[in-house]
Amino acid sequence: MNVEELRGLCISKKGVTEEFPFDESTLVFKVMGKMFALVPLERLPSQCNLKCDPERAVELREEYDGAINPGYHMSKTHWNTLFIEQLPPMLVKELIDHSYDLVVASLTKKLQQELQNLG
Repeated sequence: MNVEELRGLCISKKGVTEEFPFDESTLVFKVMGKMFALVPLERLPSQCNLKCDPERAVELREEYDGAINPGYHMSKTHWNTLFIEQLPPMLVKELIDHSYDLVVASLTKKLQQELQNLG
């Protein structure tokens, strides 16, 4: 998977916006204003930070040693950095979905209802 494919998966989700809140080369995807994916566009190999359940994060880091690491410049407990070209595309898609779902579950009931009412 490349960055454009990753972007397509992220932006296709309900309630997602993309922006550059930190600098001109770090793309951030948010659902209802809350970040679930961060992509440093100028880093090679291509990377993506995704939110992850803490227990699962540790398991993934062990299973995909070197391809999934603790989140770079993020909470090491709740975020992973993925080297997306070194991982199976279906795993990357699954982890994008997982990150999105974690963030949606943390939204207020009001925001969750607004999200359900979109499109």
